[in-house]
Amino acid sequence: MKWTCPIRAGAETRPEAPALTFGGRLWTYRELDAEVGRWVAALHSRGVQPGDRVALLATNHAAVAKLFFALGRVGAVLAPLNARLTRAELQPLSEDVAPRLTLALTGLADRLPGAEALESFADTVQTPVSTCAPLDAKTPRVILLTSGTTGRPKGAVLTEGNFRASACASETNLGAHPAPYWLGTLPLFHVGGLAMLTRTAYDGGCLVLRERFEADDTNRAIDEEGITHASFVATTLERVLEARKDRRVPSTFQLALIGGGPVPAPLLARARAAGILSLQTYGLTEACSQVTTEHPDEADGRTAGRPLPGLEVRIVGPGGEALEAGKEGDIEVRGPTVMAGYLNRPEATREAFRDGWLRTKDVGVLDGRGRLTVLSRRTDLIVRGGENIYPAELEAVLAAHPAVREAAVVGVPDERWGEVPVAFVATRDGAPPPGELGAWCRESLAGFKVPARFLGIEALPRNAMGKIERTVLRERALAGC
Repeated sequence: MKWTCPIRAGAETRPEAPALTFGGRLWTYRELDAEVGRWVAALHSRGVQPGDRVALLATNHAAVAKLFFALGRVGAVLAPLNARLTRAELQPLSEDVAPRLTLALTGLADRLPGAEALESFADTVQTPVSTCAPLDAKTPRVILLTSGTTGRPKGAVLTEGNFRASACASETNLGAHPAPYWLGTLPLFHVGGLAMLTRTAYDGGCLVLRERFEADDTNRAIDEEGITHASFVATTLERVLEARKDRRVPSTFQLALIGGGPVPAPLLARARAAGILSLQTYGLTEACSQVTTEHPDEADGRTAGRPLPGLEVRIVGPGGEALEAGKEGDIEVRGPTVMAGYLNRPEATREAFRDGWLRTKDVGVLDGRGRLTVLSRRTDLIVRGGENIYPAELEAVLAAHPAVREAAVVGVPDERWGEVPVAFVATRDGAPPPGELGAWCRESLAGFKVPARFLGIEALPRNAMGKIERTVLRERALAGC
């Protein structure tokens, strides 16, 4: 099957419908189609051909969306780099990508030698071209560098088919909406941001793009701009609720997807009381964002939901044997959203798959209804005296304490036990962790799971997707601070 650019399709069927907003400007599908055509002409003028790679260093900007769709019409591939990285960190990543062209927002260009200004790249082109190469399921669209928590980042190659299947599965799970207005605060250099960009385009909706997340701005968008959908992590959801003082959202707002790890049950209840139906999700770059998501009619905040329609999830033991419901093991995924492989890394690609199943390196359990609970990343698992400790379980108990704003648990070496858990706790009033946290944990947890230490922290370190940077916390724990 082949598809045309969704912006071109929108321009033909709903030309005056809004497609993108950014920085106070709105583009209809007709206007965005013309803009993308100018960017195609600019790419042609630079000799960009099908299969070529274009490296990009940028925060959220309308130009990123135009570039993405223009590259699709050319048949070239976008390689967005993390805008938080330093020049030294970016250099080897750019070398791995081996781009035909390198672009960067002006304020970031000094980190990427040889980069041309993204904002003005198409300024010299006045006449759009009609080129719109059809795309099939196997056409590479994006190379996304994984976080590299277990080594040097690898470039996951995601295809047009991956993005199409992800959008279709998500819509089937959430329910069709005639024209979703999706608030885009997740970075477009991560799979979550690109999933929002493609999902709204395929669904004929509008991406309300923001440069970054700000709680007050998010609430203004929800209250005044007709936002129907949003994507948050636990910390940003809480900041939204605090900024609006738990005031209910308007009826136009439908739901929010919550990624980045388990969400404390009290926070989900608080969001629901404010009219924000918050659905927990589990996903990863290599599976083009969502793998499982709660269904709106079944959301109870206890799991990350069932596999999206068309996807399969299984739990396997050490030898790759499938385990029954209720048994803990490694999470594996199969379906049309799973990546084509890692760029120029055949050995890593082979290692990532087992009989057609993607090995996620995450640990979880399926219940009798097929709903997934994610217990830990394999690299985050703490083994104390032969007993497995899953940080998410401890963090959920700590987050339920009324004085705790957020908490994270990491393992550190111990001469007696091999490893012990250490908890980092940010309190609501900024005071040191309460002395009774150990006793609080013992009410809900076996003794071996109770953290050996409770360390205060102003705020947990997080990456651009809101995930906790556990490597940083381990280093701090080992330093004793």
